[in-house]
Amino acid sequence: MEIFLKVVLLIFAVGVITVVLLQKGKSAGLAGAISGGAEHLFGKSKARGMDLVLERTTVVLGAGFVIMALLTTALTN
Repeated sequence: MEIFLKVVLLIFAVGVITVVLLQKGKSAGLAGAISGGAEHLFGKSKARGMDLVLERTTVVLGAGFVIMALLTTALTN
């Protein structure tokens, strides 16, 4: 059981890394971080197509990674 959980955790980790590396950068520098956050907060730029799919996949894989990490820790100790 422990090996299975660790393998699934590894799959989630590789998935998160892959999806994050496939995404393009939003903005560069401090000015981009400030204005990019404001645009994202107020919804001025809407993600479409592949960007939206990658963003949602990142959220799902990230949540799965955290849940699997907690579950693996709880069940192996």
